[in-house]
Amino acid sequence: MATLNPFDLRTVLLAKHAQHVVLIHFPIALCLSAVAFDLLARWTHRSEFSTVAYWNFTLAAIGTVPAIISGVLGWRFQLEGQRIKGILLYHMLAAAASTLLILTVWISHFRSRQKSEANPSSWLLVLELLGALCITITGHLGGFLSGVNQ
Repeated sequence: MATLNPFDLRTVLLAKHAQHVVLIHFPIALCLSAVAFDLLARWTHRSEFSTVAYWNFTLAAIGTVPAIISGVLGWRFQLEGQRIKGILLYHMLAAAASTLLILTVWISHFRSRQKSEANPSSWLLVLELLGALCITITGHLGGFLSGVNQ
């Protein structure tokens, strides 16, 4: 049995679903850290934390695009386009909800900054926490699909 070389460019680029597994961690980490920075901003009343939260949400929103594209391609090629049901269905629904929440939170922060509001409204924090929960569920289900949680 031949061993795979982790530095072989073909192994990295042509693995059936490796790109999705790598790309999803960026928006996840950025979004979760953005929620933490927003909590810090509200707790300490320091605008620097709010700025960091905004930029993390911005990058998380941008990062959802390649994550979704690579997820659809992973489904198409790794799972050979099998019928979407069970855990795969729940994962895709949770991913769609997570993406929608990330984009909604980012747009809300963007509008708040345009209006020069010192603190975004409290309901936005509820959406952020709901988004973090949704991301956690999505990742948990994705772990079953990738075999990590088995």
